[in-house]
Amino acid sequence: MPKIPTVCPICGGKLVATSLECEECGTKYEGRFTTVHAGSAFDRLTAEQLRFLEIFIRNEGKFSRMEKETGISYPTLRNRLRAIIRAMGYNPEEEPIAEKPTAEEKQKILNDLEQGKITVEEAARLLQGKESEE
Repeated sequence: MPKIPTVCPICGGKLVATSLECEECGTKYEGRFTTVHAGSAFDRLTAEQLRFLEIFIRNEGKFSRMEKETGISYPTLRNRLRAIIRAMGYNPEEEPIAEKPTAEEKQKILNDLEQGKITVEEAARLLQGKESEE
């Protein structure tokens, strides 16, 4: 059975259920009923947003690959993802501001570099206070 649409395909307005019918006995109820998002947060997404997520997953979340596939710029891709996050009922946060490492953390980074556990580039990034790109 198809899911109940919550957005008007013509104008984008919110749809309201006005009729319910029992499958067993045929009893009909008429009025204005609110729809509850009882299912997955994905149920709140439009077909276009779901297609975006399919591309996002196929490209392992790498916007650079998505840019090549779709011809859409990085800022637009990021804005679309943020809109999807909001549509799912979440609040996307701004980029966290990384704190500079303490003297102890700096020494550990340098030790890891000396032992070959991390690259020079990663050490430089960590010393500047940027998160590791795992």
